[in-house]
Amino acid sequence: MPETATHPAPDANTAKLYLDDLQPGQRHVTGTRTLDADAIKAFAAQFDPQPFHLDEGAASRSFFGGLAASGWHTAAITMRLMVDGLPIAGGVIGAGADITWPAPTRPGDTLQAHCEILEVKPSRSRPDRGMITMRTETRNQRGEVVQLMTTKVVVFRRPGTWGAEG
Repeated sequence: MPETATHPAPDANTAKLYLDDLQPGQRHVTGTRTLDADAIKAFAAQFDPQPFHLDEGAASRSFFGGLAASGWHTAAITMRLMVDGLPIAGGVIGAGADITWPAPTRPGDTLQAHCEILEVKPSRSRPDRGMITMRTETRNQRGEVVQLMTTKVVVFRRPGTWGAEG
């Protein structure tokens, strides 16, 4: 199996998070996802066909010194972890991000996203929503950060709490 979720997604009855529920300093930790060489190669073949993502021999002679997942593959897994593990009402709606990959994701790595709310800012022009700034560290099973992402996310307010019909 190319990628496996080692922890199930939250139950469908999990309470949804609204802007009103979030505050700076809150932390959320997702479930995990493990990937293997086949998953790395399949993603790379379709979206990032570079030798260090596709071929162990070429990868061993590359900057990475071995097969490494595309940073975009790590980002896609992180997104899935956030969607499954961060029950934001209306979904995780990105409005911009700064992303770095301080260490490669390797075959056999089990990834988990550690999210921290940095800022919560209600919209002045749209009272039904606001924006959060969130820092997400995607870590492997050894606790190494393989992706660091700071994102702006649109989050809706709880219906009926903002003074308009909703």
